[in-house]
Amino acid sequence: MKSKIIKILLVVFIAMQAFRIDKTNPQAAKELDFISINKPSKDITQLLKASCYDCHSNESKYPWYSNVAPVSWFLKHHIDEAREEVNFSEWGSFSEKRKAKKIEEIIEEVEEGEMPMTPYVMMHSEAKMSKAQRETFIKYFKSLAH
Repeated sequence: MKSKIIKILLVVFIAMQAFRIDKTNPQAAKELDFISINKPSKDITQLLKASCYDCHSNESKYPWYSNVAPVSWFLKHHIDEAREEVNFSEWGSFSEKRKAKKIEEIIEEVEEGEMPMTPYVMMHSEAKMSKAQRETFIKYFKSLAH
């Protein structure tokens, strides 16, 4: 009985691999990109690229495990939701009101330690922000809020 269940689960797992995710990043217009528009310091740019852009831009890099379902499905769903929330590649297309709202949300998420997300940091150690980096990041975004 146990071996039959294992065989069924193995067949299901193998069948799941046929359902691939689309890893195509949407075209990104450089003139709409947050970094191109705001020209933050090198430190802020590095933090954005390491801690935010992989999910919150059209520059997602799909790691090896994005080839394995059902992990790939979760990853794709997460990236799609993240881009919906704020997409730094499309920053220039936002209204001033929307930019202000997103800046508030970014500050709040980083202050509360919600971003970058713990599971992401566990897989991408370079995304982890030290206390000093977090403070620098928040200070920068607060300077944009005025």
